[in-house]
Amino acid sequence: MSRTKRHPRSNSKPSPNLQPAGTPRHRYRVRFAKTGLLRWISHRDLANLWERIGRRAELPFSMTEGFNPKPRMQFPSALSLGVESLDEVLDLELREDWPAEKLLERLQTDDQPGLTINSVKKVDLAEGKSQLAAMNYAVSLPDDFSDEDATRTAAAIDEIKHQRTVSIDRKGKTVTAHVQSQLPILDLQADKLVARIVIGDGASLKIQDILDLLGASNWPDRGATIVRTGMNLKGETEHS
Repeated sequence: MSRTKRHPRSNSKPSPNLQPAGTPRHRYRVRFAKTGLLRWISHRDLANLWERIGRRAELPFSMTEGFNPKPRMQFPSALSLGVESLDEVLDLELREDWPAEKLLERLQTDDQPGLTINSVKKVDLAEGKSQLAAMNYAVSLPDDFSDEDATRTAAAIDEIKHQRTVSIDRKGKTVTAHVQSQLPILDLQADKLVARIVIGDGASLKIQDILDLLGASNWPDRGATIVRTGMNLKGETEHS
């Protein structure tokens, strides 16, 4: 009795959602603010929010390949939970060539609470993915900030500025930063602490690391608010 020979299943079936080869891709850089209660959503939820905003705005997203295609979007830096930002960056891609002004207008009509669209500009795909160069922060003073706190914080800042490097332990690894080049601004002002963190080749400091170095880890618990006031990308002039 002969048996019918079975042919192996082909695994080359293309994704039903795959965009046709050669579909145009146009990249846009969106700068936005994330404030209020929106600071309490995770980075993943923020990405999902942007996808929903794009759907509501009927954006012709350029999609990734595979069986679970997603809109092509990239954030050069994830914002820590609970931190507000006045200047975040999102690179997104469309399959249609829209004027930047049209995309800005379409995004601004969504009126998502806590999300403010500051600007949109078109960027060249040949530039590659955006890379973070530096971040500016402002940390409001705790509600119960005293003269003793001010004296202690000022002394801690002075001590850091007189060191060549500072180091912190993060998940069992030591992160070291050169103070002059990677922490060029660290000042206590009348109503806030301001800092500028420049990104190095390896792991870089975070704003919470700065508070730890100053002995101010508990400031957020005492009512202080951390705000990222500006982001600079590699290859661009200082944005804020």
